[in-house]
Amino acid sequence: MRFWKYFSAILFTTLFSLYLFVSCQLKLLNQKGSWGRENLTGQFVSSENKALFNGRVIKPAPLLAEKESVLKVLGGNNQPKRIEIDLNSQRLYAYEGGRQVFNFLISSGKWGRTPIGSFQIWIKLRYTKMEGGSKVLNTYYYLPNVPYVMFFYNEQIPKWRGFGIHGTYWHNNFGHTMSHGCINMKTEEAALLYYWANPELKGRSSILASKDNPGTQIIIYGKAPAN
Repeated sequence: MRFWKYFSAILFTTLFSLYLFVSCQLKLLNQKGSWGRENLTGQFVSSENKALFNGRVIKPAPLLAEKESVLKVLGGNNQPKRIEIDLNSQRLYAYEGGRQVFNFLISSGKWGRTPIGSFQIWIKLRYTKMEGGSKVLNTYYYLPNVPYVMFFYNEQIPKWRGFGIHGTYWHNNFGHTMSHGCINMKTEEAALLYYWANPELKGRSSILASKDNPGTQIIIYGKAPAN
């Protein structure tokens, strides 16, 4: 009898822990703008007229004109591309082989840590919605039509975690940590990177990476400074 009580207690604890784990994961998935299928279309949603960040209600960015034809000349050679992000200096560098193409200020994670390591862009979305954080802790955000989004992943950081590089319309405090883990960029600079980086768009505004059209490598290193 004592054995079955002990076994039942262990079984209950295990199942309850599994339930909590799955519930937390589903909650996280629902918070991440990258997960829902409706947020992977890359389309601008004109009905969204309100955004929320850091306790402030702000107006979302307007529909932006396509710029690919103007920017194609920046990727003029066949050298391998890579993006390096130095969290210490809050800077992003883009390279073609050994030649530096871009050097931009960014804002990395403040309320959530930006992961370090080597990653790959798995999808490029012209626009998407991002939502997450905690209303209780006053870190909740609701950001429709985030522009020029490049989501990245590796074996340790799966796609559903929703980490990416993207344009930013809700703050202008670049050079300081400001995000929930993503890499915030000035929108006009994110546009340059978006059309330069792989996977190639091939005439589209958004695209999923593939074996024949893989995403650019992203290397993130260092430690973000305390603001």
